[in-house]
Amino acid sequence: MKLAIKARKLKGSLTVPGDKSISHRSVMFGAIAYGKTRVKNILQAEDVFSTIHAFRALGVSIKEEKDTLIIEGNGFEGLKAPKEPINLGNSGTTIRLLSGILAGSNFSTVFFGDKSLNKRPMDRIAAPLRLMNVTIKGKGDKETPPLTIIGNPQLKAIDYQMPISSAQVKSALLFAAMQAQGVSTIIEKERSRNHTEEMIELFGGEISINGKVIRLNGGQKLKAQDLSIPADISSAAFFLVAGLIVPESKITLENVELNQTRTGILDVFTAMQADVQIEKTSGNITVSTSTLQATTIEGALIPRLIDELPIIALLATQAHGTTIIKDAQELKVKESNRIDAVAMELGKMGADITATADGMIIQGPTKLHAANVDSHGDHRIGMMLAIATLLVEDGEVNLANAQIVNISYPNFFKDLAYLRGEQ
Repeated sequence: MKLAIKARKLKGSLTVPGDKSISHRSVMFGAIAYGKTRVKNILQAEDVFSTIHAFRALGVSIKEEKDTLIIEGNGFEGLKAPKEPINLGNSGTTIRLLSGILAGSNFSTVFFGDKSLNKRPMDRIAAPLRLMNVTIKGKGDKETPPLTIIGNPQLKAIDYQMPISSAQVKSALLFAAMQAQGVSTIIEKERSRNHTEEMIELFGGEISINGKVIRLNGGQKLKAQDLSIPADISSAAFFLVAGLIVPESKITLENVELNQTRTGILDVFTAMQADVQIEKTSGNITVSTSTLQATTIEGALIPRLIDELPIIALLATQAHGTTIIKDAQELKVKESNRIDAVAMELGKMGADITATADGMIIQGPTKLHAANVDSHGDHRIGMMLAIATLLVEDGEVNLANAQIVNISYPNFFKDLAYLRGEQ
């Protein structure tokens, strides 16, 4: 895909699509609750479609009426054995969380996905689920898909200290723990996004959270709810960064989800002395072109912005000084190896960026030039490179595999054109 060179100033207000993490979980909780759950503003993108497809294959009625998705659940026991292996496309969230949901089933299920998903490690969920007496099998030492789960209605409660910080692993264990006999305790390495915990309470469940320690009783029954999904800060991040680095720009992103476990990028903006205004009641965030200062991003901050690190890396190329990103090994097992992919593709465009074992070292500010770049089959890399193109003053940028942005943001290029004043 050929991308336009040198953006005019970016102006306007925009509402990005519904939060992807909450969209996934809305379908999942609706499917295991009792009654009809109604969801407005659900993300209309391929990853969420994979979750909807999976639950339909498991016997759940899911219908669309105008702007509302209606999920008719009948508890965990209402799930039925699928007639064939379930294709989950590119969605790591779906395969990991569904593994926990089906841990207490009385049937077996096989999951597989696209080329990217079939390379992603599932040992991180397989090991703790086996401690709960679930049979789970993948390929090789990393337990990559296809993944077979043989559920066990007599699940054992678990006391588990997580070796990594991962909302997906934590959520899989919470779903399994709701079906187990007894009280499960899960201790996080660092606090990760807490949408699953919040939605357990929203759907009438009980959960105890004390810092990094989570306790959950088994045998819980959930009740259907009506909800509307806010805009996704991970999608908004691309335009927030664009507004900070493209000259003479001012952009407002509306109704953004401001859950504190997801707003690490706003802390980075503050550390970089960016011009950012946040209206907490409305969720509106306004950014203006800024003179940025380098910073260090590490430790407990990483899980709060893990999906935003590719676009933060681009931001760092325009900051004064040396930005260091570390403690981000998790980037290696996303849809691509995001550490290597970001360093490689921004390096092609002239960025001074070095990949490390657990992050990146970025010198700035640097001018970017035209190049042939590749999304690596990763939606967040694709969108980051499209924003990077806005800084190129001449030549031509060709982005290979640009269509991968449909995984989370089908109207991304249309919304970008709007902010450029082209619509």
